[in-house]
Amino acid sequence: MDVVITTLAERPELAGPLRRMPAGWPEFVQHDPVNRDLFALLATTFPEFTLVATDPGGQVAARAHSVPFALAAPGRATLPDGGWAQVMTWAFADELGAAPARREAAGPDAAGLAAAADTVSAIEVAVRPDLRGAGLSGAMLRAMRENAAPRGLVAPVRPTGKHLEPATPMAEYAFRTRGDGLPADPWLRTHVRAGGVIESIAPASMTVAGSLARWRSWTGLPFDADGWVEVPGALVPVRCAVAHDHAVYVEPNVWIRHPAG
Repeated sequence: MDVVITTLAERPELAGPLRRMPAGWPEFVQHDPVNRDLFALLATTFPEFTLVATDPGGQVAARAHSVPFALAAPGRATLPDGGWAQVMTWAFADELGAAPARREAAGPDAAGLAAAADTVSAIEVAVRPDLRGAGLSGAMLRAMRENAAPRGLVAPVRPTGKHLEPATPMAEYAFRTRGDGLPADPWLRTHVRAGGVIESIAPASMTVAGSLARWRSWTGLPFDADGWVEVPGALVPVRCAVAHDHAVYVEPNVWIRHPAG
């Protein structure tokens, strides 16, 4: 599809339409604490790392969020088991730490990326529902890679087919391949075709905990028995504890590293 991809820093007038574009994520995902508290701040905090695609009519067709962070900072060094939520937290912590120095700096270069950031992590690629299947997700991934250069892009990937096999361990699912050697999962395959390499599993990339009443409202399921509950859209089952009136979902993702440059 013919689209124009820019950063939000270049097209700040698209902030509202970008935010309002439906992404189709399951309701319960919105209640991960990091998602709830930080996701809405991505566009304003990291506009240089927020990409937006517009269709020939000027409407938002897709968006891609990413964040810069210092992987080489003390106590980090390796891609974290905490995946998506952890790199979000690192990025905002790094940005907050860099803010005083930027306030003392002069000129337009004072805004944006903390100087110590050595890595960029993908956070989300979302395509407008009526345009899915047109190859836009791959185009946004390529644009995100180019925008991350020369630091290199990593991605805590949420495989698109995993929700169909919630009982399968992610370590087994992620490394399943087709006859041509490429990943069986479509979104993992897109990353690998683009040059990415599966590096590790992030076993606790997102955590959603809530009362049983909240889980019933999020999913429409009864949550009335102890044990594992398979929830539509969830990559693994949700653990329900009736006596304690809570259920917990811990989502694994797959770390993929794209080459720098």
